[in-house]
Amino acid sequence: MARFSTMGSQKISLRKETFILSVDVGTTSIRCHVYDKEAKIRGSCCTKVCPIYPKVGHVEMDPDALWEGFITVVTGAVQDAGVQMRQIEALSISTQRGTFTTWDRKTGVPFHNFISWQDQRAADLARSWNRSCTMKVIHCVTKVLYFLTRRKRTLAASLVVFSSQHVTLRLVWVLTHYKQVRQAVAERNCCFGTIDTWLLFKLTKGRIHVTDYSNASSTGIFDSYQMCWSGFITSLLSIPLSILPTVENTGHDFGSTDPSIFGVPIPIMSVMADQQAAMFGECCFGVGDVKITMGTGTFMDINTGSKPHTSVGGLYPLVGWKIGSEVVFLAEGNSADTGTAVKWAHDLELFTDVQTTSDIAYSVRDSDGVCFVPSFSGLQAPLNDPKACASFMGLKPSTTKSHLVRAILESIAFRNKQLYELMLRETRIPIKKIRMDGGVSTNDFVMQLTADLFGRKVARPLHHEMSCLGAAYVAGLGTGFWKTREELKKLQSTDKVFRPREATQVSHPSGSTSREYLPILQSWERALKRSMDWYSKT
Repeated sequence: MARFSTMGSQKISLRKETFILSVDVGTTSIRCHVYDKEAKIRGSCCTKVCPIYPKVGHVEMDPDALWEGFITVVTGAVQDAGVQMRQIEALSISTQRGTFTTWDRKTGVPFHNFISWQDQRAADLARSWNRSCTMKVIHCVTKVLYFLTRRKRTLAASLVVFSSQHVTLRLVWVLTHYKQVRQAVAERNCCFGTIDTWLLFKLTKGRIHVTDYSNASSTGIFDSYQMCWSGFITSLLSIPLSILPTVENTGHDFGSTDPSIFGVPIPIMSVMADQQAAMFGECCFGVGDVKITMGTGTFMDINTGSKPHTSVGGLYPLVGWKIGSEVVFLAEGNSADTGTAVKWAHDLELFTDVQTTSDIAYSVRDSDGVCFVPSFSGLQAPLNDPKACASFMGLKPSTTKSHLVRAILESIAFRNKQLYELMLRETRIPIKKIRMDGGVSTNDFVMQLTADLFGRKVARPLHHEMSCLGAAYVAGLGTGFWKTREELKKLQSTDKVFRPREATQVSHPSGSTSREYLPILQSWERALKRSMDWYSKT
């Protein structure tokens, strides 16, 4: 009888246990995890995102397919965890940034597919704007104002350049090419939103049209100094303010999901841009903490504290998160084609299993003079050339698949070094710690070479999907599921720490120190220059 009573109490305890549900909408997949109080994953579900390529350089996503995928992973993860929807204390969402659509405010029907952050349809428009007389006048006037006032905000305006990676000019392209969008704008019936905004609209049956500060700051339309949509940018590009969502805190009660969707209302307690979410998931709460995510692209972020960083070399000032009255800013550099390059090599059958690429790279002493430029989507900071092409250079009759694989992996680490040196040079903030996550961080060759080139240790977390975890942390702090950030730090786990190798410590026959890599790096930089401005010549 006592035994039956104990089992009954255990079942009651299990039914009373609550969880945080977190969904990450990435470039290649949608993932959902159910987290317990130890931040352990109790259930998961994943589905693929299928990009659409209607024209060369155009990259889109089907809004309906994305919504269906979102519902699928949520229900699948809860089922996998063996719990009930009513046990979910809060829902949190992290999303890829810069991917947007517009839709009918009344019906919720999108006017067009999501236009991806990888999309290059606005590259020529960006080039035209950056070379225009208008921009030259703006730069001259604001430089004079900066000389007189020494205000960083004025300096930022003097350095404004447009990139196709930001929403700005892709949205201008939409407003120019879609008559139904212009008509909806005229009737004040048009909503603009990145993925987070659209999901919130759908989850609440159209009750809210909002985003958070981390997502807003990633669009290129937001003024991080004034913490509002930029009147300067919207006026310059004729972007109507009426279509933009309200901006709320990252840790905010966004309301509950409509009961008809999951059977019960679930509070939505955090919405966060994926890279900022990964930063929070890595517990990079202090000034000088660095997070490097190597997924589809590489995103390197440094915590700059309570003030936005003004860059001259291409680092972008972002709102990391706004929770209560606290605002934390990041400076970010990125390389767009990290995982893309690895997937491309796999599609070419340079290898059969991505897990073997590190061993393949180590199987040869060097890349046989071969250099790879990872530039399917142009080159980002510090070169900032959307017209650069991806290329192999230095091919010889002696070149093997192993040399090609090694050259591709080396290029990822070389781009890491470029971004890291730009970050050191521009921010002048002492680096406290470096943590690297994302799918490509599982590659020991890339991790070790990055540590060697940086000349300092880098840590890899036990789990690589930190965007989900970061958004969950913010939601959990908002509900009291977790009490403090110190508690979150204690939950942090590290898989491996990579330390820079000295010449006397290199035991692997193919190991090289950063000094030995100098001539290889110089050859690679020459290859970069020869790949630049390629598409303007064809």
